[in-house]
Amino acid sequence: MSFDLIVIGSGPGGYVAAIRAAQSGMQVAVVEKAELGGICLNWGCIPTKSLLKSAQVLDYARHAEAYGVTIAQAEPDFPAIIARSRGVADKMSKGIQYLFKKNNITILSGQGRLLPDKKVSVEQSDGTSEIYEAGHIILATGARSRELPAIPQDGKRIIGYRQALTLDHKPASMLVVGSGAIGSELAWFYNSVGTKVTLVEFMPNILPVEDEEVSKQVARSFKKAGIEVMVKSSVESVDTSGELLKVSIRNKKDEIEIHEAEIVLSAAGITPNLENLGLEEVGVEMEKGKIKVDDFYRTNIEGVYAIGDIVHGPALAHVASAEALCCVEKIAGLEPAPIDYGNIPGCTYTSPEVASIGLTEAKAQEAGYEMKIGKFPFTASGKASAAGANEGFVKLIFNAADNTLLGAHLVGANVTEMIAELVLARKEKITGHELITAIHPHPTMSEAVMEAAAAAYGEAVHL
Repeated sequence: MSFDLIVIGSGPGGYVAAIRAAQSGMQVAVVEKAELGGICLNWGCIPTKSLLKSAQVLDYARHAEAYGVTIAQAEPDFPAIIARSRGVADKMSKGIQYLFKKNNITILSGQGRLLPDKKVSVEQSDGTSEIYEAGHIILATGARSRELPAIPQDGKRIIGYRQALTLDHKPASMLVVGSGAIGSELAWFYNSVGTKVTLVEFMPNILPVEDEEVSKQVARSFKKAGIEVMVKSSVESVDTSGELLKVSIRNKKDEIEIHEAEIVLSAAGITPNLENLGLEEVGVEMEKGKIKVDDFYRTNIEGVYAIGDIVHGPALAHVASAEALCCVEKIAGLEPAPIDYGNIPGCTYTSPEVASIGLTEAKAQEAGYEMKIGKFPFTASGKASAAGANEGFVKLIFNAADNTLLGAHLVGANVTEMIAELVLARKEKITGHELITAIHPHPTMSEAVMEAAAAAYGEAVHL
């Protein structure tokens, strides 16, 4: 069979590429060896947010008296929480199946592999293969949990994020290695449902890519919630011989500590899925362990493209989707603008949430900018106080030369919903004064954006 486009992988890069191509009039097929929707819908973004919502509801119930509500006792039903999460993921995956049917997209189940001359081999689970050809082929195979040499995963006691979403019981204790978004979110979830959690981070701060003030605020919140946080620390080895795992950790004093835990969760990064794709045989060029592409995701092989976690750029679902649109629209003969990788928002759905865009204060200083910095704490926000969620702040960094936004760093309730305003402001080069004079509704959490901008220019009236 022949198609205009074959997409290998159906995650947020792959399925968006397929649907956009079908909307453009192309005959499209998607190769997928597992569930439709990829890691994000089935084992990442969506099911984790379901778990975190359950933890938030539990937290509300436990602190109901603070809102004038009496609840006798609130306890987590761990299997039910996991079942709800899987149900949400399954519903979303079925939604992708519906969209494929609606757009006449062919699903090819199996392992896809590139062949010369714009052909793809699809191997089914029974070992048989079919060969298909296409005018264009997009690789969108995503990534998986990275295994550290000192922490070999067995999928039962030493696990990755995937197993963490489907444990059959609530562990009494868990040691989480890596405090990026995945590690921090799962550490917060398990702590919320009653697991004793230790979070180990090699860098000086948790959430190490975030502004230092944000990282320190989250660390304070974690410690207040009962999570043991270890920074400047690394796992040297794990002894699996006993009933509990014995984890040797080199701490910030360069001393070895032994910690016991029922489960070790390795959340120290991801590895792109590049094996068994036929890249070497076809001659696809690589760069720093990923597929080398141009601004429109073309590889060095004519008709072969790559997007998402297997190319440069942050491994985020919304980045993969944006790359998919850019790639397909170029194939369709349109003139899409290349993606500005300096203006990608990052979100972490802990409690408090974290959201950021652009340069941190340290990076802006390193780049030589003269800055105007404004900060507004949620302790001064009427809406945050009414909601009982006044941890955190909004921090805005402006370029003193032209008053445009260099970076925005938010930590607090619902800030992942607030960051979009600042993505747009930065994209359109909105100035600090324009943010101040844009009337924000009261009372809202989003007022903090206007107030932080006002603080940067000495115009704050609520501080």
